[in-house]
Amino acid sequence: MIEEISIRDLGVIGEATLPLGPGFTALTGETGAGKTMVVTALGLLLGERADSGAIRQGSAQAWVEGRWTVDPQGPVAERVRDAGGDLDGDELMTSRSVSAEGRGRATVGGRSAPVSVLTELGEQLVVVHGQSDQVRLRSAAAQREAVDRFAGGALVEALQSYQHAYRRWRANQAELDELVADQDRRAREAEELRIAMAEIETIAPQEGEDVELASRAERLTNVEELRIAAAQAHESISSESGEGLPDAVGLVESARRQLERAADHDAELAPIVEALGNASYLLSDAATQLASYLASLDEDASRELEIVQDRRAELGTLIRKYGPTLSDAIDHLEAGSTRLLELDSDTERIDQLRSDAEADERLVAELAGRLTELRRGAGERLATAVSEELSALAMADARLAVEVTETEGYGSSGRDQVAILLRPHAGADARPLGRGASGGELSRVMLAIEVVLAGTDPVPTFVFDEVDAGVGGAAAIEIGRRLAALAQTAQVIVVTHLAQVAAFATNHLAVVKDSDGAVTASSVRQLAGEERIEEMARLLSGLPDSESGLAHARELITIARSTMVG
Repeated sequence: MIEEISIRDLGVIGEATLPLGPGFTALTGETGAGKTMVVTALGLLLGERADSGAIRQGSAQAWVEGRWTVDPQGPVAERVRDAGGDLDGDELMTSRSVSAEGRGRATVGGRSAPVSVLTELGEQLVVVHGQSDQVRLRSAAAQREAVDRFAGGALVEALQSYQHAYRRWRANQAELDELVADQDRRAREAEELRIAMAEIETIAPQEGEDVELASRAERLTNVEELRIAAAQAHESISSESGEGLPDAVGLVESARRQLERAADHDAELAPIVEALGNASYLLSDAATQLASYLASLDEDASRELEIVQDRRAELGTLIRKYGPTLSDAIDHLEAGSTRLLELDSDTERIDQLRSDAEADERLVAELAGRLTELRRGAGERLATAVSEELSALAMADARLAVEVTETEGYGSSGRDQVAILLRPHAGADARPLGRGASGGELSRVMLAIEVVLAGTDPVPTFVFDEVDAGVGGAAAIEIGRRLAALAQTAQVIVVTHLAQVAAFATNHLAVVKDSDGAVTASSVRQLAGEERIEEMARLLSGLPDSESGLAHARELITIARSTMVG
């Protein structure tokens, strides 16, 4: 709900503040005083396109600010925070400025924001019905949603059941289509997996085998060099040639014995004798290890090397195909087994999905039929109720019709296309809203629809511009009565030139024009008591002090109050 609008230098309005608040606000004023500028100001706050020509003559820019009351936890507040703004409790401030050069600036919740954010917020906060072609229910989807809300709980429940079945059907059908379309490719993938798994299983690689084989190949490739080195080292440590050449073991042992004989004469030689003994032991152990190593060297190393290299080639083939490592190739065997089970189950899955999709399609068709039945019933009731409202709004021959047509395919809301049509006069063809009526008639049609939908509509604020165009007398009183009824569930702001309509307002604002002969400036004043009576008398007779006009104005106030109390 919008609590207040502040305007500066817009059209003929120099500076004005409009206290709005809940209920029914009527905005009146002399022709040319700037009533439509108030609607223009509201349009700027709702993100409509700015026109630099609307800036007051001699001013550099026009500026509009709105103070709103919104749910701090609702979608509007969430969008404000997404845009970087914030609320003060439940209060939201928005503003818009337009310069003479065409530049503009918008703020939302104290932060600059794109104008598109104002547009998004406006779609959730306000519905404007004016003399232009603005029709809230202009889209087929919006018309279907309006009929659905009017239909009530039975349709909500049916729609939920339908949407559940529809989503399941579409998911199963999509998977089925993918499997069927991909069947050949998946068959090829399965065959390739079988070949790969057979190849891996035949070679039977072991974890780390490639590293071990590389080490063995290195050894076998250099076996002769290794044999010569080991033999020479063994001969140097412990000679077995019998040629009488000294070896390391013999030399160390000879040194130990010589020192051992002299050690009795000097105790300092004892640890050296012990060290030489340890050295002799270590050299003997090394000689034993070298002898064992020489014995382990295969005499037929070239044959073993050939076998190792053949095995390495087999493993290399696996690594190139399924690597980059041998571990990857081994893992490919395990993963391939799992994937092959999945691919081999395609036929069963396709059969199951086909059965499920066919069953779901039958259920979707059945539930869609139920939706169509409920929508047609609700459409008839809505058309009847709105047509009765139109009869009281000086459109006695006008009839509303709601057409529910079944389309070929199914969507998330069924298979129905809903069209709200208007037959403005007897004998005329029913035409879409906005094409079969004048601006004033269209405003009354939308008023009738809004009144009928009021109990099910979430929009917090309605604005009607000249809803009473071309109407007078009793019909104007009925318009006021219905606006007052709509104001029981929403904020209603009406620009009017009829006292019969203004009489039903709970808040009356007048746009007052002053003139110094050169520049006309308008401001807005909240009326009450005798001021309000005088303004209504002016609307009735053109004179604020006409006795008959004043009497009639008081009579209208009395009628309006008795109606609202009743």
